[in-house]
Amino acid sequence: MLPVKDAENLILNHVQPLTETEPVSLDAVAGRVLATPVSSSLDYPHDDNSAMDGYAARSRDLTEASPEQPVSLDIVEEIPAGVPPRHPLKTKQAARIFTGGVLPIGADTIIIQEETQREGDQVKVFSSPTPGQFVRKKGSFYQAQQPLLPSGLTVGAPELAILAAMQCREISVYCRPRVSIFSSGNELITPDQTLQRGQLVDSNQYALTELVKAQGAIPIPLGIIPDERDALKSAIAQAISSSDFVISTGGVSVGDYDYIEQILKELGGEIHINSVAIKPGKPLTFAAFPNCYYFGLPGNPVSALVTFWRFVSPALKKLSGQTNNLQPNFVKAKTEQKLQGNGKRETYLWGQLKIIAGEYKFHLAGGSHSSGNLINLAQTNALAVIPVGETVISAQETVAVMPIE
Repeated sequence: MLPVKDAENLILNHVQPLTETEPVSLDAVAGRVLATPVSSSLDYPHDDNSAMDGYAARSRDLTEASPEQPVSLDIVEEIPAGVPPRHPLKTKQAARIFTGGVLPIGADTIIIQEETQREGDQVKVFSSPTPGQFVRKKGSFYQAQQPLLPSGLTVGAPELAILAAMQCREISVYCRPRVSIFSSGNELITPDQTLQRGQLVDSNQYALTELVKAQGAIPIPLGIIPDERDALKSAIAQAISSSDFVISTGGVSVGDYDYIEQILKELGGEIHINSVAIKPGKPLTFAAFPNCYYFGLPGNPVSALVTFWRFVSPALKKLSGQTNNLQPNFVKAKTEQKLQGNGKRETYLWGQLKIIAGEYKFHLAGGSHSSGNLINLAQTNALAVIPVGETVISAQETVAVMPIE
């Protein structure tokens, strides 16, 4: 059995990002991974503009202004946001300006309206401003043609806003990985079939499809494949030839009907992992083909999800072209209940991570922590980790916790 960290490193070292790219429009770029660095022909801000409501003025006209001796300036125009100024400022002149308004030629400072008093076409100024006060200088946030967003970045709401503001209308992104998903087992049925004794409804297909979709990849659900050698070999051959990534559940243990590892070898796959020292999720298979990566996950629902979160998700991020934050993040939290492991494998227990009084707290999900107990996974947002060699972490002690995205 490989230690968990060794398995993670081995997987990430083998998986290489896709190289195919495509241009997409601004409306379609959310959730996609940038294939090339993005730049813009625009400065940001586009012009010198006001950060406050007040008056644009020349600071040299106001060096003597004070509450006791205010200086009066002639107001020559009003400049709302979006309206270009019409008059350069001359000596002892000012322009009424609003947040976002473009500074007129000659102005180098903004006096906020709280430090002024308007009297008809004049304004009294009660303070001496410094040059550049409350002015957002052209290009101070970004200068044209400089790197704006790096490659390997997943576009979220902030990045989408930046691309829109900088008029980046067509963006090069990596093509989304195609991920085939199937479940193996004679005991499995679909949710719409009548359940007979001894049968189980295939829940893994639904959970994994959603997890793959949430990472921006294209899930290809292949359904349930019976534990028959020919059927499995045909399904796997089809999956590896038509997708970049294959995820199967079941058939990777040591039972009489667990054919998958043998089939992978026959199809030319190089098996790098077939067992990991993790609980739940020990029978994990990772294989590489020339143009595809294969993950064989355990069939138990909890095992399938834990191994996806711990191993498959980082690999899929890297395959998608992401370059940052590939490995899971761990935080230190106080556990509210006693946590138990077997000491022989790294144990993952599911529950909820919360911040209470500025401190991370982990609340263990109630009920059995069996790998077959799907029910108490509801509302899970984190996994507490008991290291190898430890069997108990007492309540109120610190534990490493992996938040689930």
